[in-house]
Amino acid sequence: MTTLKNKVVLVTGASKGIGRATALKLAAQDAEVIAIARSTIELNKLSNEASQRNLSITPMHCDVTNFDSLNGIVQRIVKTYKRLDILVNNAGSIEPISHLAESDPNLWVKSADVNYKAVYFGIRSVLPHMLKVGRGIIINVSSGAASSPREGWSHYCSSKAAALMLTKMTHLEYASLGIRAIGLSPGTVATDMQVAIRASGINPISQLSPNSHSPVERPAAIIAWLCTDDAKEFDGSDVSLNDEKIRQRAGVS
Repeated sequence: MTTLKNKVVLVTGASKGIGRATALKLAAQDAEVIAIARSTIELNKLSNEASQRNLSITPMHCDVTNFDSLNGIVQRIVKTYKRLDILVNNAGSIEPISHLAESDPNLWVKSADVNYKAVYFGIRSVLPHMLKVGRGIIINVSSGAASSPREGWSHYCSSKAAALMLTKMTHLEYASLGIRAIGLSPGTVATDMQVAIRASGINPISQLSPNSHSPVERPAAIIAWLCTDDAKEFDGSDVSLNDEKIRQRAGVS
């Protein structure tokens, strides 16, 4: 099994869904995981499960749309562990789903802030520390919606497209300095996000059977693989869980 022993990893949006599964997966591979989210209750549940499984996960409350909050967490991590090896920018939001003409501007921007601004804040916070040591990995959880418009998802599609460009920009500017940046489009996954999508009744994704969605453990396993040197050739790109070649390389069925 791949080991991430002695690696310090920060996972955003870690209280549920893909983020939670990723925190557990990376900790199971011996990483020192710092799991951040807004929900203290859900973070405590994650911490309890980690303790029961003898995994090292440290929960921290954080609003990733606030730079000072996120940057403060990064500063604490570096002060405590003397390093920060991997950032998994996972936090995401798809609500509220609506057509542009009926969209609420304040809620539209709030959702886009999570999907885009928070990704920038994460990258901006960790880069100075990674550049000091000449190495680091930044994984941005993306979406097929970054390149394929979906009815009712103007906030999600546009902000995910912007986040995808941040992956490419990070690779362009810092690959030569030892920083790996890569995106993952996980496809449809059995999370609370899919519950909201089904409830909206908008666009074909909302009509998919719940049984067609991947369990959260699949994208978590891909993310764990992206943390290894075996995935280096995909740096600067956005890989897809729906790509059979990627699944085979990652050992995901």
